[in-house]
Amino acid sequence: MEVRVTHVEQVRFVIQSRSHAILCDQPVENGGEDTAMTPPELMLASLGSCAAFYAVQFLKTRKLEERGLEVSVTAEKLKPPARLGNFQIRVHCPAVLTAEQTEGLRRSVHTCLIHNTLLTPPDIRIELEVGEPALQRG
Repeated sequence: MEVRVTHVEQVRFVIQSRSHAILCDQPVENGGEDTAMTPPELMLASLGSCAAFYAVQFLKTRKLEERGLEVSVTAEKLKPPARLGNFQIRVHCPAVLTAEQTEGLRRSVHTCLIHNTLLTPPDIRIELEVGEPALQRG
């Protein structure tokens, strides 16, 4: 998997993956124009949409109602160091579930790729390329 992030203007960026693109910006008080989600909001969106995918898959395989499923994710800004923490994922399931199905849904959401990534922090390497812009090196 790969995404490419390119500076557009001020503190706005376009994020591209495969044939898709989204914007990222900052609120006005951080020098942006508030035209798109911030990086922390995109992280919550990634976690929430991943949890929702796993929840819907669980419901579909059991032929339970999945339309109207909603997931919300909250987190707090913590420091030092600056980071997000105390994540909470809330899943609203439109179907009436038995206790066993409810526990199965909970286990399913716990298998989300993003959830597991956050529980087991990955190795992150940073490589810096300075000088000519990447497009001009080409």
